[in-house]
Amino acid sequence: MRIRIERVWGWVRAAGRGYSIMELMVTVAVISALGSLLLPALSRARAQTRQAQCLSSLRQLGLACALYWDDYQQRAFRYRTGKHRDGVIYWFGWLQDGREGERAFDPAAGALQAYLTPSTVGLCPSLRYASSAFKLKASGPAWGFGYNLNLSAPPASPAIDLSLVADPSRLGVFADSAQINTFQLPATPERPLLEEFYYVHQDEPTVHFRHEEKAQLVFADGHASGERLRLEAQDLRLPAARVGRLPAEKLILQPGRGSSR
Repeated sequence: MRIRIERVWGWVRAAGRGYSIMELMVTVAVISALGSLLLPALSRARAQTRQAQCLSSLRQLGLACALYWDDYQQRAFRYRTGKHRDGVIYWFGWLQDGREGERAFDPAAGALQAYLTPSTVGLCPSLRYASSAFKLKASGPAWGFGYNLNLSAPPASPAIDLSLVADPSRLGVFADSAQINTFQLPATPERPLLEEFYYVHQDEPTVHFRHEEKAQLVFADGHASGERLRLEAQDLRLPAARVGRLPAEKLILQPGRGSSR
């Protein structure tokens, strides 16, 4: 009788004979080893995809800003416009007053909405809304980026003139943003929670370094880059959230020639 020989996973066996326990154990071990090698790579690939989507949104915001400035004689919009109905109009839209996590939100009232498509451009896929350490401000996800508060003139002052900025390539306009809340339920001092936040400033920890401990920001000239979290600038009330401050030179206005400031 002729016996047919087959090679399986490097083992030689006679046709019709089942696998031995040793063969099965080796096969399982090989598959497990391959899985342990592939899973981190897949995780990094997903993170890089989310980071790319976020960067695309920031660049769209930068372009929308440039179009707005062209239409309004290079004047920057304010962070907050004022009260409307039972809420407030901010640069990103109208947010109702009321309980945290239950407030209505309408992006149509935002300063840049006429220049933005699609409407989801304000959301970052790396902001983990489903986390137990996260609290909503509106009834659902609203906005994931912060506006440079230095560009928002006080209510009684003229709007900031961007044409007088010395070097637009060094002035950050939008960045990944969030803050640690300890004062609005369900957050407490004993249970700090991460939440959306809508402006960034060199003196406040409201920048979210959510892309492998980097925050992405777009500058007034339209280019975007990442900034690494510095330990001395981190909000240590919730270290795992990776919230902190950007260096002042990324956000402070530096007037150029022709400025009286």
